[in-house]
Amino acid sequence: MSFSSGASVEYVSDELETLGWYHGNLSRHAAEALLLSNGTDGSYLLRNSNEGPDCFALSVRAKDSVKHFQVTRRDNGYAFGFNEFATLQDFVNHFANQPLLGSDTGTLIVLKSPYPLCVEEPSIYESVRVHTAIQTGRTENDLVANAPSLGTKEGYLVKQGAVVKSWKQRWFTLNRNELKYFRDKMCEEPIRTLDLRACSAVQFDYSQDRVNCFCLVFPKRTFYLCAKTGVEADEWIKILRWKLSQIRKGR
Repeated sequence: MSFSSGASVEYVSDELETLGWYHGNLSRHAAEALLLSNGTDGSYLLRNSNEGPDCFALSVRAKDSVKHFQVTRRDNGYAFGFNEFATLQDFVNHFANQPLLGSDTGTLIVLKSPYPLCVEEPSIYESVRVHTAIQTGRTENDLVANAPSLGTKEGYLVKQGAVVKSWKQRWFTLNRNELKYFRDKMCEEPIRTLDLRACSAVQFDYSQDRVNCFCLVFPKRTFYLCAKTGVEADEWIKILRWKLSQIRKGR
């Protein structure tokens, strides 16, 4: 099947530069880190490929993995497999309505939402931890040197118990829509995982006998947490509120 037209090379080049989801020289591993940390099933981005100046890679998140597909620029547009498209938008529109490919596990991959080059994320938070770095043996610098910051955070907070209102220090990790807390940093299994899609609000809390406290409001329980400093509490609140805003945008 062919979707070619008489688009000029200049037009094709101009279109590439105006795409909000074209990430230029973003590496394969950085693309995986971005899509797995902040994307959803069907999120995609276009980046340059090492195969040549007219070769690109379309990186698409499929469940908990990222698939990469080669796209080649030609005089009349872009080639993908046996198909040719006049513009990249034609390509996206086509595969938004039918599966791109079936993965090894039989999962159908459909293009649902572009991952923008400019991500409006909070600029203040303590650390960025990319789990892909652990899986691939690469360092964080290899992954995110030229990539937008990732919406992940981790650190110790003091949490109030549900029944016995005592306060205990716990290790917290924020990744995608999940806030997990562990007995300590070395534990592999979390005590609990909080799904932020069910959270209605994150705010400073002044009702406790402690400073630097904030709370997360869920339908059946409000979780009270305290940071070591006001700056740390503010960092957690900023990134958690950003997560909630992204969740609401996707509904």
